[in-house]
Amino acid sequence: MSRPRLAVSLGDPRGIGPEIVAAARADARVRAAAELHVVGPAGLDGVDEPIGQWRPGRDSEGDAGRAAGQAVDRAIALALAGLVEGIVTAPLDKHALLAGGYDFPGHTELLAARTGRDVAMMLAATRPTGGAPNPLRVVLATTHVALREVPRLLTADVIVGAAEVTRAGLRDWFGLAEPRIALCALNPHAGDGGRFGREDDELLAPAARAAGLAGPFPADTVFVRAMRGAFDAVIAPYHDVGMTAIKVAAFGSAVNVTLGLPFPRTSPDHGTALDIAGQGIADPSSMIEAVLLCADIAQRTRVSGRR
Repeated sequence: MSRPRLAVSLGDPRGIGPEIVAAARADARVRAAAELHVVGPAGLDGVDEPIGQWRPGRDSEGDAGRAAGQAVDRAIALALAGLVEGIVTAPLDKHALLAGGYDFPGHTELLAARTGRDVAMMLAATRPTGGAPNPLRVVLATTHVALREVPRLLTADVIVGAAEVTRAGLRDWFGLAEPRIALCALNPHAGDGGRFGREDDELLAPAARAAGLAGPFPADTVFVRAMRGAFDAVIAPYHDVGMTAIKVAAFGSAVNVTLGLPFPRTSPDHGTALDIAGQGIADPSSMIEAVLLCADIAQRTRVSGRR
């Protein structure tokens, strides 16, 4: 079977995106797994030329954000046209993205808008860590929003929708026929019978039952239980509780996966690292894992015929 063809966007040109893309392209495992085509703002080009053109510190914030956003748009268009089987995105800077005319908090929201799909943001460890038998997978019910907005935005429909997208993604993209999914509580100790809030009893528990989820379980235990094999994924109610869990457990080997798209999209588990760009010290490990996982999902969907 031929290697899947993947589009790779270079991210913010002021950051480490171009150098970790170059490192991933040179990796033997990547070369064996996928055919990479680097995408810049102007289109799909030969891989050497656009990487060489994108140099740290050359562009203003707005120019950098515009270039990064245009590259993602090009990658999406190629995937929707069937010219590539998946996309891998290097990190972009959210302030720069906005300054460049893209009013989206991040890749996830941009991808949802461009495809018209209900999506979910998953951070997935690519292998077990810390001696645990299972790799941790965390899905965010709400993504890039202020903490004060979470109680308003975290509705039963949001939880049920995240569960549906997660279940389909785990089945179709990760090969789990009957995925076991837990819901992380919102409040300490899942509210402790109402002492620390009623949301877990009155909102999360009924939503979990409706969605076929286990829980809600307290944040200080549910992720450990998942790593020990009790669950295949955990849905977290807000950004930092989920992101902290996955990054403490598997930083550098975790991959951001946008579930619900008509094509696989992955990215590394870190940001632009503007402070070290161009110094030759950026660790490409997560970018390499992102390419390998995207290629694996693309191969799986070839065989199953599912998107």
